[in-house]
Amino acid sequence: MAQNAEIEERGRSSDASLADAYAKKLKEGEERASRGVNRMKMGLITVATIVVAAIILYWWSTRSWESTDDAQIDGHINLISARVGGHIAQVNITDNQFVKRGTVLVEIDPADYKVALDRAEAEYEDSIASAEAARLGVPITSTATSSDLSTALARLSNAKAKIAAAEKQLDAEQAHLREAEANSAKAQSDLRRDEALVGKGIVSNQEYDQVSAAAKAASASVEGANASVLAAKEQVVQARGELEQAEAQLSSARTGPQQVKVASLRSVSASSQEKKFRSALDQARLNLDYTKVVAPIDGGVGKKSVEVGQNVQPGQVLLSIVPLDDIWVTANFKEQQLKYMRPGQPVNISVDAYGKKYDGHVDSIGAASGARFSLFPPENATGNFVKVVQRIPVKIVFEKGQDKEHLLRPGMSVVPEVKVK
Repeated sequence: MAQNAEIEERGRSSDASLADAYAKKLKEGEERASRGVNRMKMGLITVATIVVAAIILYWWSTRSWESTDDAQIDGHINLISARVGGHIAQVNITDNQFVKRGTVLVEIDPADYKVALDRAEAEYEDSIASAEAARLGVPITSTATSSDLSTALARLSNAKAKIAAAEKQLDAEQAHLREAEANSAKAQSDLRRDEALVGKGIVSNQEYDQVSAAAKAASASVEGANASVLAAKEQVVQARGELEQAEAQLSSARTGPQQVKVASLRSVSASSQEKKFRSALDQARLNLDYTKVVAPIDGGVGKKSVEVGQNVQPGQVLLSIVPLDDIWVTANFKEQQLKYMRPGQPVNISVDAYGKKYDGHVDSIGAASGARFSLFPPENATGNFVKVVQRIPVKIVFEKGQDKEHLLRPGMSVVPEVKVK
């Protein structure tokens, strides 16, 4: 019985130990459960904190950046045209080739322009000679007209002197004629008297013959005197004619200043002709130079439409050159996105073609919306107006030195993100 009691006692002791162990384990379980709940609470709090922080960060990032996918790369497109017409002799470029400024792109047959240049040079040299002759003619004309004036004055003086001498000679001859007529009249009277006396024998035949001869001589003297008078009158007429010629020559000589002026004007005209032909010569040289079409800028060749053997006209577009070093982004932002956007703000530019980002900055904001620049701007003054969010073009320029390989091309789609805060 003692043994049974001992067994029972051991059983009770074992049950008590098991109960204590169970209670201890139960307590430890409750403690672990409590710590798990606390950890779960802390995890939930941490997750909630992270979510709130992410929301705040996203909200702040969306408030600090403005982006749009309505954006493309833009650039200048320089249309290269012929300045002179002619036959295309050589084309030195191919499509999409990159060329440097000054590169000869196209050559037009220069034969016609070389001929035109030779003709212009000959005309210019001829105009130089004409101008020089006209310039030398001015002092020559001045000297000649001065000499002609002096000669005319001297001739006029001589003509007047000849008239005076001829008139005096005429007076002398007329006096001589009157004297001869008086002598003839006396001789004729003596002859008539002696004719009556010779028949009566009062006057001898010898005396009569002398008187008759004297009468005839007197008549001859009268005829000679008449001839001398006529000759003297002719001398007067000739002298007066010379006077008229001298006066006419003097009048002509007195136009010397006008002749000098005319010579000066001819010189001016010749000089103007020289300048005219010099300009024509310069133009001929330019036209010959224009037969070589050169690249005005660095860039890539595009839209080439010229071929060897083609005939072109002045102003005809032959190809285009796109300067790849001068490109920018035109981004069409919604009008609500422009509230804080300003020139100079940094921009991250994602290029769809390469999946690469480039740095840039806002250069300027468009003066009007794209709709204002369209061919037919919308008319909103109607009864069925529906408000449409407008887009304003914003010019964004790339920072220098990012595209040394010229990968970017006008027309590529990009997504710019502007840091507005």
